Amino acid sequence: MARKKNLLMKARTLITNFNPKSPISEQYRTIRTNLQFASVDRDLRTMIVTSPGPGEGKSMTAANIATVFAQQGKKVLLIDADLRKPTMHYTFRVDNSKGLSNYLVGSDALFETAAASGIENLHVMPCGPIPPNPAELLGSKAMNGLIEEAQQEYDLVIFDTPPVLAVTDSQILANMCDGALLVVRSKQTENDSAQKAKELLENAHAKILGVVLNGKQIKKSNYYYYYGTNA
Repeated sequence: MARKKNLLMKARTLITNFNPKSPISEQYRTIRTNLQFASVDRDLRTMIVTSPGPGEGKSMTAANIATVFAQQGKKVLLIDADLRKPTMHYTFRVDNSKGLSNYLVGSDALFETAAASGIENLHVMPCGPIPPNPAELLGSKAMNGLIEEAQQEYDLVIFDTPPVLAVTDSQILANMCDGALLVVRSKQTENDSAQKAKELLENAHAKILGVVLNGKQIKKSNYYYYYGTNA
């Protein structure tokens, strides 16, 4: 029973892989297209996905966006850069004994920490052991080295980062990457929180690629979730 429940949860989280013809999967493909248009002046090689606060669906969004880019034929690396409350190892059922934290302290190489996701063209680097100094690690020279090395191996690198209003981690990474995608949840995210998150990212000199509205109910329809970007 527990195994069946886990499989159902995984199917809901990675809907673009388990049900690619669903309306929700189509919305993720729309996000993919919008991201490509948003970065028309330069190739989008690195990006962060974040949210103002917890529980707004940023990790689910990051996983599905990584999946639809991989389905397009791009070689994608999805990195769990939430070194405080990581989730990607649960989503993709990968070993979390080695990951980003190991790479950043110099104990393991990229090929040792990036795992096959079970989806063609998509590798996942889990968080690894949770460190005592997440912000310092994310702002280190080793992170710059990871970004440079990953771009040699992958077409697109996506970082799932902590909520902007909770800690500074997202701002640190946003400054290093080509763009940032902000995820907000309908009827949960307050306007002031969304505006403050946007300002913090802009203060970090981030290029905001767009905003994903998550969990919007569509009336008179069988489909209850809508995802889109609104730059």
